[in-house]
Amino acid sequence: MKLNTWLILMSLWAPVAFSSNGPAAARVNGEEISEFRLERFFVEYLEDQGRAVGSIRNPTAYKQLRRKALDALIDKELLWQEAVKRGVVISDAVVKDQIDQTREAMGGTEVFVRRLNDAGFDEAGFTEYTRRELAAQQVYAELTKVDAPDEQQVRAFYEEHRAEMSRPEEVQARHILVKVPQGADAATIEAARLRLSEMRVKITQGADFASVARSSSEDDSASAGGELGYFPRGRMLPEFEATAFSMAAGEISEPVRTAVGWHLIYLQNHQEAADVTQEQGLEMVRAYLARQQQTQARLQALAQLRSSNRIERIDDD
Repeated sequence: MKLNTWLILMSLWAPVAFSSNGPAAARVNGEEISEFRLERFFVEYLEDQGRAVGSIRNPTAYKQLRRKALDALIDKELLWQEAVKRGVVISDAVVKDQIDQTREAMGGTEVFVRRLNDAGFDEAGFTEYTRRELAAQQVYAELTKVDAPDEQQVRAFYEEHRAEMSRPEEVQARHILVKVPQGADAATIEAARLRLSEMRVKITQGADFASVARSSSEDDSASAGGELGYFPRGRMLPEFEATAFSMAAGEISEPVRTAVGWHLIYLQNHQEAADVTQEQGLEMVRAYLARQQQTQARLQALAQLRSSNRIERIDDD
């Protein structure tokens, strides 16, 4: 699971309560992460990889994956505690706006409340959960700010790699994902497709695709409104790619089934293969180096938090 997965508002289908329930899996500065919370999160963690708990036969692999899921929860708690230390305050208006978007995307108050109850939340609990998630997201952004890449470095990298920069055919797209666990029965598969179809109707009737993605998509890209950027052939799952490259700019697909679930695709642009100009090449290098710097900043920020706080991992014993 990528780092921002647990920094955004997670899907109401498998949220992780932050209250203590039963034995502790870990403690962060004395605050418990319960085994119950880990179990719920572990299912979500595996589904993000298109896997199910029952499909993992190797005990060593199971333990390693569970340890990574606990790592993610520990980092999540560290970020929340850092937000408290820094006095990060998420206003009631911002929290309400996020919850209103979620409620609308879920199909109204009745469905929203029912799904909260199914997930183990009441509305007050979900409000507090939302506030914590937004606060953690804000402090994470503050901890991982980076400067723009040095222009001398950009030009040196460009000169070294300019021969490799001819641009292939690419599309720019957003998407919304409703996950389907491996081995799901027909009813579960169809229910997921219908959820996505309902979202498509809302969008075709005027709802903003990016807003619906932020509140309802179960993919890492949800916090960016489902934005996937530009990608060439061969990078996405075959069914997803075949549909995306057959669409016209501005078109919204019907639900598309892949190994991880159902997708709704919004095609923003379609670019044919072309040679890259110097200006385009330099911009590509800037974007690449910026991503590298951001990745490094994220790793360093989390490593610093782990080293400067008291963490007790009980589940590993």
